[in-house]
Amino acid sequence: MSTGTAFVIGATGQIGRAAVRALAEDGWEVRAVSRGPAEDTGWPADVRRLRLDREDDAALGAALGDGVDVLVDMVAYGKEHGRQLAGFADRIGSAVVISSGAVYEDDRGRGFDTQDEPDGSPHYPLPIPESQPTVAPGDATYATRKVALERELLDSPIPATLLRAGAIHGPHCQSPRELHFVKRALDGRPVRVLAHRGESRFHTAHVSNIAELIRLAARRPGDRVLNAADGESLSVAEISAAIDEVLGVRSELVLVDGPPPRGTIGSTPWSLPHPVVYDMRAAERELGYRPVTGYVQSLPATVEWLADRLAGREWSEAFPKMARAYADAGLFDYAAEDAWLADRAAARGA
Repeated sequence: MSTGTAFVIGATGQIGRAAVRALAEDGWEVRAVSRGPAEDTGWPADVRRLRLDREDDAALGAALGDGVDVLVDMVAYGKEHGRQLAGFADRIGSAVVISSGAVYEDDRGRGFDTQDEPDGSPHYPLPIPESQPTVAPGDATYATRKVALERELLDSPIPATLLRAGAIHGPHCQSPRELHFVKRALDGRPVRVLAHRGESRFHTAHVSNIAELIRLAARRPGDRVLNAADGESLSVAEISAAIDEVLGVRSELVLVDGPPPRGTIGSTPWSLPHPVVYDMRAAERELGYRPVTGYVQSLPATVEWLADRLAGREWSEAFPKMARAYADAGLFDYAAEDAWLADRAAARGA
């Protein structure tokens, strides 16, 4: 017996692949929508694949037809997309939309957008509840546009669940944070330099856990914002050790007090002066959420996918979006890292 009709926008992206599978296995009749051709995703055979650009209102309206029970949107961004969906309120029973944990600000107005400013790193409560203030809605940044999206949808006639995702991980990521350690292990690097003594925590969110939240929210329509993250939040040092374990290597951790000692040496995609940990109790209470996987449990599949993507290619070719995003970060500047390690050894021997 069908649960209903689910319309998934961004179906072939990282979260979309897992969400389509979770919904289909839960009995939904899924229409999987993407701009490009669908690759082999391992979905059930009865998933209906549609190719369209969500920016085309007419095409989106035609694909919605007489209506769907739930619309799941992985790529909505800004007030324009919120208004676009609200315009189809008579054909959307409920919505589940991906937002971001980057929307929060601390009690001094600091957030992800201020991190590069002097004393701009946010100092959030532990853990961060959904009631924590957010940045103001606007068009200037990723965070302000996600807040604008949330406001539009929560003010719309559509019952909408907004999922504020943490540091997303799993296969098919275009900017995989795990690459920082996986490439070092594959390159035979014996040392991992970690700023903030490797104690930084940026709460991770595996795609399967986000898909589980989507599945649960689809069955329980309502207006709400919920954090979306794993059941545990590992430190950078723990992530490094876990990846080494999967790849069968052992590296030396060089733990640096405070920020990177020179340039970006010791910085990782999870490195923050203060921990960012999301409170998952509301999701547990309102949806009955329980993580379907843990960070360490999920790592082998992620690492295998990364290693396959890297085989025979430069990392910047395998992950061009990440190369652009971290162009100034020196992610794999081994020469600079070795020079700093040599200077450190010389200073200690003096």
